[in-house]
Parts: sequence; C-alpha cells; structure tokens
Amino acid sequence: MAHHGFVIEGYRPHSAHWGPFHAAYAGDGLDVRPDPRDPAPSPLLRNIPAALDERLRVLAPYARRGWLDGGPGADGRRGHDEYVRLSWPEAIELAAAELDRCRRTFGNTALYGGSYGWGSAGRFHHPQSQIHRFLNVLGGCVRSVGNYSFGASAPLLRHVVGGLEPLDNPTSWPVLAEHTEHFVCVGGMPAKNAQVNAGGAARHTVPGHLRAARARGARFTLISPLRDDLAAELDAEWLPVVPGTDTALLLALSQTIVDRGLHDENFLRTHCTGFDRLRDYLFGADDGVVKDAAWAAALTGIDAATIVRLAGQMAARRTMVTLSWSLQRSRHGEQPVWAGIALACVLGQIGLPGGGFGHGYGSSAGVGEGSLPYPLPTLPQGRNPVEEYIPVARVADMLLEPGQEYDFDGQRRRYPGIRLVYWAGGNPFHHHQDLTRLRRAFARPDTVIAHEQFWTAMARHADLVLPATTTLERDDLGCARQDSALIAMHRVAPPLGEARSDFAIFRALAAELGVEQEFTGGRGEREWIEHLYEDWRARLPGELDPGLDFAAFWQAGRIELPGKPARHVLYEDFRADPRRHRLSTPSGLIELYSAEIASYGYADCPGHPAWLAPEELAEPLGDGEFPLLLVANNPATRLHSQLDHGATSAEAKVHGREPLRLHPDDAAARGLAGGDLVRVTSATGSALAGLVLSDAVRPGVAQLSTGAWFDPSAPEVATCVHGNPNVLTRDVGTSRLAQGCTGQLTRVQVEAFTGTPPPVRAHEPPRGVDA
Repeated sequence: MAHHGFVIEGYRPHSAHWGPFHAAYAGDGLDVRPDPRDPAPSPLLRNIPAALDERLRVLAPYARRGWLDGGPGADGRRGHDEYVRLSWPEAIELAAAELDRCRRTFGNTALYGGSYGWGSAGRFHHPQSQIHRFLNVLGGCVRSVGNYSFGASAPLLRHVVGGLEPLDNPTSWPVLAEHTEHFVCVGGMPAKNAQVNAGGAARHTVPGHLRAARARGARFTLISPLRDDLAAELDAEWLPVVPGTDTALLLALSQTIVDRGLHDENFLRTHCTGFDRLRDYLFGADDGVVKDAAWAAALTGIDAATIVRLAGQMAARRTMVTLSWSLQRSRHGEQPVWAGIALACVLGQIGLPGGGFGHGYGSSAGVGEGSLPYPLPTLPQGRNPVEEYIPVARVADMLLEPGQEYDFDGQRRRYPGIRLVYWAGGNPFHHHQDLTRLRRAFARPDTVIAHEQFWTAMARHADLVLPATTTLERDDLGCARQDSALIAMHRVAPPLGEARSDFAIFRALAAELGVEQEFTGGRGEREWIEHLYEDWRARLPGELDPGLDFAAFWQAGRIELPGKPARHVLYEDFRADPRRHRLSTPSGLIELYSAEIASYGYADCPGHPAWLAPEELAEPLGDGEFPLLLVANNPATRLHSQLDHGATSAEAKVHGREPLRLHPDDAAARGLAGGDLVRVTSATGSALAGLVLSDAVRPGVAQLSTGAWFDPSAPEVATCVHGNPNVLTRDVGTSRLAQGCTGQLTRVQVEAFTGTPPPVRAHEPPRGVDA
C-alpha cells in the first residue's frame, strides 16, 4: 500500500460520511478544511462546525418527568414532556435496572435494539455495531433487517438475479465513462446524493466521470419529474414523467423494442428464464391490455412518439439503464426495478462494457466506485441468540400491533411484543413515515432509552436520554468498502458537557449488569482502535500490507487502500458462460418470471414485472382534495437530518423552514409567490414550508426534501411547523414481498398560510433542560 502522509499545520485529520477533512478547534469555534486531494469536496462540510453548538447538544443525562415519577409503562406524554437532569451514576443505575427487569420478566424478545447505520463514519464508534454488541452479551434483542434506502430492491434482487451485486458492485465508473453511449437515467443521478457514502468518500469522482462521458459524446436521457436530478452540464433530454409511473414507461419501452424486432432473442433464451410469460403480459395475452407506447403515454405524461423514439435509440447504441434508489421508495416499488432489469435483458447488453443496468448510480458516492476485495476493520458484534426480526420500515407496526401477523418475502411472521426500545445511532423521526402514527407507536413501550448527541425528536420521545459524543470528540478509523483510503480520525475537540462515547456508556452499563469483560473484551477505546487496525493488517494478503504499524499510520493520518479493481463489468462472466457462472437463482439465470415469487400469491407483487397503479394515482394530477403529487426526496443541504442547523442547511431555509418547490404555473393557480409561507396538507398530516418557484419541477408536482427536524410544537397550526414531509406520507409497505419504505410520494394540497406563523422550536431543548 502506498503511504501518503499529508498534514495541514495545526489541523487534525478526520472524516465524515461526506468525505475527509482537516479541522482545528480553538474552543470558540471549529475551522474545517476539505482534504486537498478530493477533486470535488462536498459543501456539506460547512455543516460540521454545528456539531459543537452547545445550544442543541444533550450535555448531561436526562430522564423524562412522567417516566421518572410514574415508572415504566405506556405513556402518551412522550414527545412533549419535561426532562429532569440526572447524574451519570443515577442514569446508569436506572437504565441497567430497567434492562434487567424487562429481559428477566418478558425475555429478550421484549427488547428492540434500534439503530441505523449512519451514526458515524468511524469503524469502531459505529453505534449500530456498539448497541448490537452490548445487547448480544445480555442475551440478544429483536433487530431490524434491510434499510430505508433500498428496502424494496434487496429482496427482489435476490429472487431475480440471485444477489445484491447490482447494489454492491455494479459496472464501475471508468468503464461507463469510456464505453456507454446512452445513459437512460430513470430517477436521475442527482449530484447531491453522490456527495455522501456510508463510511466516507475520500474522492468525489462521479461528476468527473459524467463529464468525461459527455465529452466523449455519450447521450443522456433523464426520466424524472425533477430536471435537476441530472447535472445541467450533461445536456440531457428531460422526460418529465408523472411520479410513480416509471414502471409503465419501462414496460412500454420493452414492448416497443420487442414489437419492432429490436430485442436480443439469443440473450433472452440463453441468459434469462420467463421471457415468454413476460412477453404475453406485454402484449396483453392475459388482460387484453397491450403495454405499448400509447398505453404508457396516458399514464406517464410522455407522448407515445417520444417513447417509440427512445426505444429505437436505446436499441441502436450501447445503453446503460440506470435505476435510482428513489424509484422503489413508493407503493409497488419492486416493480420499476424489475421492469428496468427486464428492459436491459430485452436490449441484451447485460455483461457488455458500458451496457446493461445499474441500480443506485448517483444515489451514493460509492456506487460504481468498485469494492475492496478484503474486509475492513470491524467491531465484532457477537451472536444474537434472538431469532426475531422485523423489516426496518415496519417499526411502528411492531410497536402498535404486537402479535399481529404479516407477510414478508414468502414468510408469515408475527410482530413481537416490545417492552423496551433501546436506540443508539439514527433518528426514526427522520426516516419513518406518518410521524403522528410513529408518535403513537413510541407511546406504547414501557421504556425508551436513547443515546443522543442533540435534542432531536428521538431524544424527545425517550424516557432516558444519555448524552453521546459526536465523531469530532473521539478517535476512530474511517473507511468504506467502496473507498480508496483509510483515515485516522483524530479527536478534534474534547467532549462537550458530560457526553460520553457509546462504548463508554455501554461499558458502564455492562459493568452494572456484570458483563463488562464480555462487552469490552478487556480493551479500552484506544486499545480497540489499535487492535482493529492491526488485526485488519494481519488478515491482508502480504502484498497489500501497508507497511505501517498503528503508531506510524496514526501519525501519517491516512493510507491509500489498493486492490480495488479499476474496471469491473457487472455480469461479464455470466454473459460469457451462463452455465459455468450461474446466478444464485433457482434457474441460474435472470428470472423475468419468478415461480417462487408467484407461489407466494401476493396480489401486490406478482411473478413478473407488472404495472400496479399506486394509490397516489387513483385520481389524475390536478383532481381531488389533494391535486398535487409530492416528491419527498433526499436533501441537497445535509445528509438525511444530520446537522440540520448547520450553515449549508440553514442557508437554504425559507422563513426558517424547509423549502417547498412548485412549478410557477401551479403557484399562480393558487395565488402564491416565491418566498410565501405555505401550508402543505395530505390525508395524513400537514406541514409549514417556505415556497420556492422552479420550472425544474414538473407541473402537478411539489417537491419537499426530508430532513428538517420534526417540530410538532403548534399542532393547531400544522403537524410539523418546520417542514418535515414525513408527517404527510403514509406508513405502508411497498408490498408483502419486501415491506419496504414508501416515503417518496404522497398526494397534497398547497395553500398560502395567512395566520401568525408559530416559531420553529425544533432547534431548542425541551422543557426542563437548561438552554
């Protein structure tokens, strides 16, 4: 491994999910400088100093008044109760006693270990690993599987292509930049999402690769209701599709290609199974409806001639069908992914350099960067003896409906009865839908314990809030499987207040419960970090050894990680010899018809890709009580809800609230102007937002990004007065197959807010906490 020491005088190296940086802390503020080797550092680095803003931090342990006085039990006061400051010994004693009571009285299936993997870019201080390790030494807990990002795709891909390689290791960017002649970007490849990657992104290369492809002459077609889902410099043809109708468009493209004899019959025969069933569906053999361009035009808003022309262009050139993760975060979200794979099979270019399909290009900085062929330093989590789990997006169902049966990927499962929720890392009030329902769900357990850095909605719905350090306040190792560097994450600032690392909190609890040795393995934090590094080194092939012991690495601040292939073509070997390189599907081939999925009998996910109209399209756009279709996408100004009060995030607010974008024609029809304060309503809830006019938004569509901290402080005005769109979205699964998140789309109305606007209190501590 090449060693590249690079130190900015007086600054310490560190890393975040949006890239490496150097930082200097003077006690009165933090100065952050991007790593000079990053060709396109993220503007999200400007949010980082806000991590040390004491006004929003949890600076000491706290207990919710109602729980402290009344004891454990269901309580609707969670979320709007006051808090009482505790000492650390008091907090540890209370938390340990409640953990012990619940597991001894109800068993470990009554404990839910809640976490989400974005808590830290560090490998040791990874909250999800820490909480699972701790609860596993106590006998385990109910856990979640899957994620909110591509929860519908993962189960589907296992059935259709036998694994997650399209997510984990698609065709690499250098191959696309050199060979792809036509990028058909379904859902786009937004530059904002390519800023971030779980574990970090040492170099942001996606914009450069796209520019290189365009300079070579590649053509781009953007299929999205938002024109800026692809960089303007790529000069893409924009097809402003009606949100939620991508499946219909993809099916029509396949039907058109087959109807004109432009399909690859040989590839469909030798590398796929079930094309005959799919072809019958495309040509209406079962339902009498031919899924042609005219049929799709009526649904998608894209005229038939354009669909026919696009089909011909795709068949004539080396085409990459890119499918964003956002496509599958809506009802029947499995279908656009399956239909996109089917389209790539019809074209017959899978396994060719620059052709085929990819899932997630632009959704994360790591997608298309290639994967390291060796494991990274990882904290062992031990074994969880509890076999119970839930799909991650069904947490409210679990808390509200214990014992209720549900379907998931061919299984008939039952929700466990949860008495104690322990959350460390992540904020469900950002990721989840229908936050009014989620609040009811969090009122149900006996006790909720949370490690939190800030007074987020998660902290405000917890009974015991234990102050956790941010990544800036501890040492760690930073890297990702798709990254090119291992970063020595030096502690930049001392812990604020009484904050402790998750490890230190769990260590104290483990000691109180008599399992300290089992949890710590006899190591402290610095010893663990050094051990993880040296153990990782020892497992590497000799030729990849960095040649630096831990002390030398820590002083250098960074080492480059070799071994990642510069070029990778998804399914290249499978294309060359499908018998020798079988996929892990029942047939060994790509399953355009899955007998296994069909056997489940799910009406909301049949055995082949199909058009299933989402409930949001039961009425045409412009009709009904909620005439607009809201797209609730990821924000450009922060990662999820992290550091919502940071500089980049705060500067984008309008009236201190999240901006909502509308087409000028839709605004004019409502008598609205840019900068107005508006009230957005759906059948689920309401939110206040600041209006921004943009012709980059398709008429009939509104766009409101996720991540504004949930603020229900004035329910007489709106469910959230800060602009969190998850108060508007429905809490239902994508289908019985995947039970994924459906938070991308919902029907809304937008009107002027004419009353006295309530203050935004999301960035203030709750009652009982010293400001």
